[in-house]
Amino acid sequence: MSGLGTVYKKEVRENLRDRRSLFNSVLLGPILFPILFIGLAYFTSSKQQERAEQVLEVPVAGAEHAPNLISFLEQQGVVIQTAPEDPLAAVSSQDVEIIIRIPEQFVEQWRTGKPAVVELIADPSRRESDIPLQRVRGLLGAYAAQIGQLRLQLRGAAPALQSPIMIRDVDLSTPQSRGMLVMIMLPYVLMITAFTGGMHLAIDSTAGEKERKSLEPLLINPVPRWQIMLGKMSATATYAFASLVLTLLAFRVAFPLLPTGALGVDLSIGAEALGGILLTVAPVVVLAAAMLTTLAALAKSLREAQSYMGLVFMIPMIPSLIFMVNPMKPETWMMAIPMFSQNLLIGEFVRGESVSLHWLAISMGSTLLIGLGFAAVAANLFNRPRIVFSN
Repeated sequence: MSGLGTVYKKEVRENLRDRRSLFNSVLLGPILFPILFIGLAYFTSSKQQERAEQVLEVPVAGAEHAPNLISFLEQQGVVIQTAPEDPLAAVSSQDVEIIIRIPEQFVEQWRTGKPAVVELIADPSRRESDIPLQRVRGLLGAYAAQIGQLRLQLRGAAPALQSPIMIRDVDLSTPQSRGMLVMIMLPYVLMITAFTGGMHLAIDSTAGEKERKSLEPLLINPVPRWQIMLGKMSATATYAFASLVLTLLAFRVAFPLLPTGALGVDLSIGAEALGGILLTVAPVVVLAAAMLTTLAALAKSLREAQSYMGLVFMIPMIPSLIFMVNPMKPETWMMAIPMFSQNLLIGEFVRGESVSLHWLAISMGSTLLIGLGFAAVAANLFNRPRIVFSN
């Protein structure tokens, strides 16, 4: 196995000399991802707070039909404006975000005690209208509740009669488990890092050496070719794991800096959770290194190998997107699916839950098994002259 160690040291040393590529592949993720998270969090928080605190200006059509409602809105700080002639067109063209329209039959419905219709004209598909729409709905709901209580009192009935059921929430979540709502992108970032950390080395040590004609002299040495390929793959996995560790440590430092305010969440990642996450994702590093090395070895040129990498990024992306769109309760059979199981287990570690060793063993074993399968394919590729001398 001395040949494997020699090739491993060679690839690690040569990649360390290329400082620009080393920074882009290993250090860029740990620096860039936490900065993006913190920057987006502060920007989103400030914009939402700004929109929630700014004066609410709402055009009202048919304001003369409900003077008491208009007076209530003005008392709550709402600036009532004259509605445009065509409210639907004004909202569709984004001239205004929301318009209140009070139909003529509102007066008759109000007098007879029927539910009086008030129309809210808005386009919920436009995210900028979310906060104004919620604020207007809340004010109209408060006015309706106030009038409902007054009507019951005038009829000699206790206002509590309209609420036959009182809902009391029993919140079993912890500050640490609520933090998962903020860190939902963490599994996706870690999966991507496992692939990008060693991507440059995987391409350069196979397709790059083919193009530079430096692979043939290496294969002339009296060393089994599978050891040469395994040495290159091990170096790729080393850099990927280093990038993964640095990324996770960077997030551990960055998460407490997020502007969570009074949300009551704990974004800290303890040492035990940190170790569990690294243990969970480590097999993905092996799988990623084997897949990248296999695809790069099959490529005829450096450019072709780089074109394959865009497709490879879809692999860790799909399980993460499925989990974000359709949250699932972890079950035993899910642990056999590589990268999907890692997403679920990372969420359990972040929430502070106890993770079954049985689940962890299935997840690591299945991922390692597939990774070793790709490694065997990659090791056998160098025994084919058509692959080595593809140019």
